[in-house]
Amino acid sequence: MISGINSALSALRGFSTKLDSTANNVANIETDGFKKTRVTLEAGGAAGGVTARVEQVATPGPQVLEPTPAGTTLVEKSNVELTEEIPNLMMTKNSYKANLKVVQAADEMLGSLLDIKG
Repeated sequence: MISGINSALSALRGFSTKLDSTANNVANIETDGFKKTRVTLEAGGAAGGVTARVEQVATPGPQVLEPTPAGTTLVEKSNVELTEEIPNLMMTKNSYKANLKVVQAADEMLGSLLDIKG
């Protein structure tokens, strides 16, 4: 049972990393030249947990002409798409909640077991 709790806690940490990445992407959606990050969750670790791997997405953002004191200049915008980030956020939230339920169920089972033993 403890290894199941450890696996769920590991997944919670991974989904927390995904949430942080999405929040950072959305916060920098208007930052010129910003490159978004993506988090990939991989099975691994000694206890069968989850490892979060953060990677920067190097695809270029849209380029627009902007007026500057020296004339118009081509400026690369952020490559963050809100239409990708919102569904990502919803999936991460639901996955986080599911793993939290696993931890809560294991806690309740352990509590019941201790009540029976006591």
